[in-house]
Amino acid sequence: MTKNDRLWNRYWSIRDNHKTGYAMPIIWHLAFQRDPLAMTELGSTFDKAGSIANPFSQAGLAYRAFRRGHLTAAQHLAMNAFNGRDLHGYRYWLARAAKLGHVDAARELKRFELRLPHKNAALIGRRRPYRPCDFA
Repeated sequence: MTKNDRLWNRYWSIRDNHKTGYAMPIIWHLAFQRDPLAMTELGSTFDKAGSIANPFSQAGLAYRAFRRGHLTAAQHLAMNAFNGRDLHGYRYWLARAAKLGHVDAARELKRFELRLPHKNAALIGRRRPYRPCDFA
């Protein structure tokens, strides 16, 4: 087991299993090590998306993780674009995530819905009710 694997095990046990310790220093350390999952995970703790040019914003960290081949980072960028009312950017990042092999992003791109069921979509007036196909 490598050092990064041990750090990830420690992080998940603190975050999910409520073990003793601090998770944020671990995730910051892994993000500074350029671990794509850590960059995406750290970015999801920030409130605002920010810009891709800022390396320590949610969008900046997700973009850098995407450049390293992390599937979920492109999905995060797509959701940030959707929540920012940028439908062109939403479609662009969904296509990038689908190209990397993200199955959910490919399905979303195929349907390309302008209304989504999540809570943030309600904030911009683009919420729809959940459908049975959302849980498949």
